[in-house]
Amino acid sequence: MSLAIDGLVSGLDTTALINSLMQLEAVPQTLLKSKVTASQAYISALQGLNTKVAAVGELAVTTAKPQALDLYSTTSSSDKVTATATTGAQAGEIDLVVGQLAQAQKSVTAAMSVWADDPPVLTIVGSDGTETQVTAASTSLDAVVTAINAAGAGVTATKVSVGGGEFRLQLSSTETGAAGAFSVHRDTAAGADIFAEVGAATVRTAANAEVTLWAGSAASQTISSPTNTFASLMPGVSITVAAASVTPVTIGIARDDARIGDVAARLVTGLNDIFALISSKSAVTTGTSSTGATTVSGGAFAGDSTVRDVNRRIMAAASQPIDGRSPSEFGIVITKSGTLEFNAEKFAAALAKDPAATQAALQRIASRVGDAAGVISDKYDGLLTGRITGQQSSLRDLSDRISDWDIRLTTRRSTLERTYSALEVQLSSLNAQSSYLASQLASLSGSSNSQ
Repeated sequence: MSLAIDGLVSGLDTTALINSLMQLEAVPQTLLKSKVTASQAYISALQGLNTKVAAVGELAVTTAKPQALDLYSTTSSSDKVTATATTGAQAGEIDLVVGQLAQAQKSVTAAMSVWADDPPVLTIVGSDGTETQVTAASTSLDAVVTAINAAGAGVTATKVSVGGGEFRLQLSSTETGAAGAFSVHRDTAAGADIFAEVGAATVRTAANAEVTLWAGSAASQTISSPTNTFASLMPGVSITVAAASVTPVTIGIARDDARIGDVAARLVTGLNDIFALISSKSAVTTGTSSTGATTVSGGAFAGDSTVRDVNRRIMAAASQPIDGRSPSEFGIVITKSGTLEFNAEKFAAALAKDPAATQAALQRIASRVGDAAGVISDKYDGLLTGRITGQQSSLRDLSDRISDWDIRLTTRRSTLERTYSALEVQLSSLNAQSSYLASQLASLSGSSNSQ
């Protein structure tokens, strides 16, 4: 706690004097705080660089995987038939006629107000003969609906009002396709099928979707699917139908050069982001101080050998020849400024001329970049990871030293305050003695004059 001792006797601004002395005492701590600020900025820059390298490494590893560049696009002569190409697709074309769509069974009971049987016991029989017995809590139709929906028999029930206080239960298979067909019997599977009763009916039968390949030829072949999607007509191609057709629909699959080019472009962009960050954080700038002197300041990475090594490794991985061929032959060019440039037209031309070699070259570059990124940003022993860990340890040491200085400076301020307080007390005592002596001298002088 500060002592209010200003000018008690001496008239000095003791607080200001102590504050000035403390500023001098705190110079070492101020220097430590400046180091902390610089260290924090450096660590933040390293973490930003590490994040970018890791992201590029992840993209590169993905690009280098087998079939990663097996990218295909599809076309269809009808908007009612769509196709999607995935891994394993191959260029080709196929004609098909859509015979019918997949559908779920939908059946309705006769009109009723309550269930006729008490207790309501039903048996749902699936297309494979599986029997599921359902017992409702009461004869109310809501109770029957609840019991059917909770049975897990692949059937859902809905109560539909038909007027006059009566309802019909609509039962639907939960999945499309012939395998979703079902029947519902009273009490047991041996009982009557309730959809055979008067007024009851199956309004839509369960059916598979069907397409015919090579229709009208001796090779005509009909393929069925429980859904409207045919996932295995062609390797890596999924075909979905939305309506029946009379004339053949042509599905085409072709290599998607644009998407392959986008992969290469994203890789080059990611690499350039790394180079740009290193360049901006390594720049040295000059300025003028308030006194007119020239000042020079460097970025967080200025003169940093670790960061230079990172830049060298990444650039070497991206720019070294592939089997004696320069990456520039495939549209990946080193610029005069030490960055990379992606020439989309050149890459497209190389891909069209020799797709296998071009894709192999891109994957080779991606593999090298992925390896380099792993060495740099591995979360356990990467170059940048180690550097960041070391700097964080140093930062903790600096923080501890600053805390020690807080204690030291607090003690020093207390010492100064006590010293100046004692000075004021001493001055007060001297002033008292001076006044006493002055009064004694005045008394002696008065006595001498009276004689």
